[in-house]
Amino acid sequence: MKIRLAWRLARVAVHLIEGLVRAGLVFPIVPLRERERMTRSWSRRLLRLCRIEVEQAPGAPVLEHALIVANHVSWLDIFVINALHPCRFVAKAEIRGWQVLGWLAAAAGTVFIARGNRRELRHVFKGLVEVLQQGQRVALFPEGTTGRQGEVLPFHANLFEAAIDAGVPVQPYALAYVDERGAYHPSVDYVGDTSFVDSLFTVLQGPPIRARLSCLPALGSEGAHRRELAQQAQDAVAGQLQAR
Repeated sequence: MKIRLAWRLARVAVHLIEGLVRAGLVFPIVPLRERERMTRSWSRRLLRLCRIEVEQAPGAPVLEHALIVANHVSWLDIFVINALHPCRFVAKAEIRGWQVLGWLAAAAGTVFIARGNRRELRHVFKGLVEVLQQGQRVALFPEGTTGRQGEVLPFHANLFEAAIDAGVPVQPYALAYVDERGAYHPSVDYVGDTSFVDSLFTVLQGPPIRARLSCLPALGSEGAHRRELAQQAQDAVAGQLQAR
């Protein structure tokens, strides 16, 4: 078992180093679409090395230009979404401190926000509107922190205003990680005092995981209020997880 775990860790480490080199040397000189293709390919490979199979559940058409909002379960979430539909991400500042993966997320265009920093939030909001107006897809986790599987914490409404100002729809995504029986996978929970290293070891040592992404019907932002949009998105994600 120890030898098998060491081998898995070594393969993940090599892949992470490859990602660092690619993000540092290649990303700055290639067009957006090529970065998206490389991000999708790299994320899929990372998940395969962690023995995670990614599944697109039947659902609504995926919008190329929208504000994506999803429930937040694990550090895996960004890579699951990027494996299927690469996005620019807005995430909490703590993610920037994750070993290696935080740097990779930043290199892929993730914008980090410190909790309670209103001045920084206004600056990020302005940049978010500009990116959306340029036709890019932006994703965020409006719960603001990770929660236990099957539970959806209240969605913070502040950044939903960006979709209204940019004139783009909001598309909710629902994320679930299941085992071979379809039950929520116990290795994925990333709450409390669990560190990234602890979580990585748990994932690599546990049974295989299936990551299931459900894309839900888009919510129009024209004439909407941010709190209404946030509540509608939260209800849609919670309803999908309950129906699962």
